[in-house]
Amino acid sequence: MWDGGVGVGGPMSLSFDSTVLLNHGIRMPVLGLGVFQTPPGRATLDAVLAAFDAGYRLIDTARIYGNEADVGEAIRASDLSRDEIFVTTKLWNTDHGYDEALRAFETSRRRMGLDHVDLYLIHWPVQGARLESWKALTRLLKEGRCRAIGVSNYMVHHLDELVGAADVVPAVNQIEVSPFLQPRAAIARSKDLGIQVEAYSPLTKARRLRDATLRAVAGHVGRSPAHVLLRWGLQKGFVVIPKSARPERIRENAAVFDFELSVEDMALLDGLDEGLHTGWNPEAAP
Repeated sequence: MWDGGVGVGGPMSLSFDSTVLLNHGIRMPVLGLGVFQTPPGRATLDAVLAAFDAGYRLIDTARIYGNEADVGEAIRASDLSRDEIFVTTKLWNTDHGYDEALRAFETSRRRMGLDHVDLYLIHWPVQGARLESWKALTRLLKEGRCRAIGVSNYMVHHLDELVGAADVVPAVNQIEVSPFLQPRAAIARSKDLGIQVEAYSPLTKARRLRDATLRAVAGHVGRSPAHVLLRWGLQKGFVVIPKSARPERIRENAAVFDFELSVEDMALLDGLDEGLHTGWNPEAAP
């Protein structure tokens, strides 16, 4: 549920302090930095530190990104306390299985140098192993090694399989969402189950920034197309994690809390859905 978001005080109440209350009882910032494809080393370190300086408190990494250690280094190099920062990482496809997932989590946690992870996600619904992996994540949650657990790239059939077999419902479903890709069935099922939807690739990897309708809305509100895409996701109630390695772009992406999209603007953007997957398409994953 929203805390200071559209479900409580209206869209204009959104700020960097806004959070969602996850079904596992913890709060998650509504805007974060993704570090997918940000090169390991100095590039990730500088990006995360720039994000902290701009006000971001949510950082999203993954084992497969190769930069977990740099995220941990940035946390230690910042002047923020650990409880001010929300860290997500993910279980990769080759690490599925009960024992394998436990080992993979500990490797990620140690690599980042953290005593706990705020959110641990199954990165992809690997057939035949994902339920055993979920049992491992449930154990991690109950032991306090992560504060919340969830999934990524789960469509309706994946969610239904999981909730039909498990006693812990995911806190988050991280899926690709933008006005140009609106997996409405997965979004609706997640909401029905009390699962927070988190939108990755909300900027379409820059593939639709020149769309005429998007640019018209941007002109109407006096903002960039990127700002409009991020604001649309926030007003939809999603947690949004744009990715950038450039400090100036990271700061620019943060300027989404001092304007509001009208009902008419939101409707125009809602009409842009064309099924644009900029990465994986999990619909066909068995």
